[in-house]
Amino acid sequence: MNNPHLRYLKEHQENAAHPFGTGGYGRFAEQVARSMGTPRFLIGQTTILIIWIALNGFILHGSAAWDVYPFILLNLALSFQAAYAAPLILVASNRQGERDALRADADAKHREDVADRAHTLLDKLVELVGQNTDITQQVHILTEQMTALTEDVHTKICSESNSDGHLNGVPSP
Repeated sequence: MNNPHLRYLKEHQENAAHPFGTGGYGRFAEQVARSMGTPRFLIGQTTILIIWIALNGFILHGSAAWDVYPFILLNLALSFQAAYAAPLILVASNRQGERDALRADADAKHREDVADRAHTLLDKLVELVGQNTDITQQVHILTEQMTALTEDVHTKICSESNSDGHLNGVPSP
């Protein structure tokens, strides 16, 4: 799985990978359910119906037609198709609902994980801001101390200079 948040689906991976089972029925049901609503299927079925009605209603007459109007054999074939298609489509719909529920569960776990990581990062950020504030206060205190020491040294040096222009016994230039 390339998408990192789908790692939460691993516990349901078998069901998500084979929603109709792994046997022959599962493959058949999946293939039928996936193909029933496609444009290819609808165009093919419409073409067959048009040919059936054209042959039996207009082209072939009398005893040559195998299904005369009101097309009872066609009605039987369509009823047969509907009787088998509906349960397969319902099975596919139920399985899709299960896959959607699994994905929703994985998304919820992913959001919880992201929220937990965000809280952890926020806590670390608050800690770093606190440390930065402490360091700034220490720098401020040290700066005040250095300023005071500099002033003391300057005052001491200035007070030790004698009136004859010598600074600590060294003649000034």
